[in-house]
Amino acid sequence: MFQIDRSSTVAPYEQLRSQIIEAIAAGSLAVDTRLPTVRALADELGTAAGTVARTYRELEEAGVVTTRGRQGTFVSAHGDATEQAVQHAAAAFVAVARSLHVSDEVAIDLVTRALKSSAPPAR
Repeated sequence: MFQIDRSSTVAPYEQLRSQIIEAIAAGSLAVDTRLPTVRALADELGTAAGTVARTYRELEEAGVVTTRGRQGTFVSAHGDATEQAVQHAAAAFVAVARSLHVSDEVAIDLVTRALKSSAPPAR
């Protein structure tokens, strides 16, 4: 999901921080999504655990993620109240789809059909 460009002049922790923020903004990391452990992500990226720990610490200070002790690090609620409500609904939908062993493709198709069958929101 994330990758470090070793040839970049941008520090690895900053690359990772930016990628996590972009993933949240794009909706690929929803509210309450559990992030990989520091050690697991460091191993996956081939980087030092301290790099990932620094990234998580800075994201937590910014309110982007929250650490829940031994449970792990999770994406925090962010944005305005409307966005937060939709993110919570999306997270709940994903939890139900996962519990029913629905594939990602089918889940996305269901959401797409639901969006197409309802009237567009008034702005």
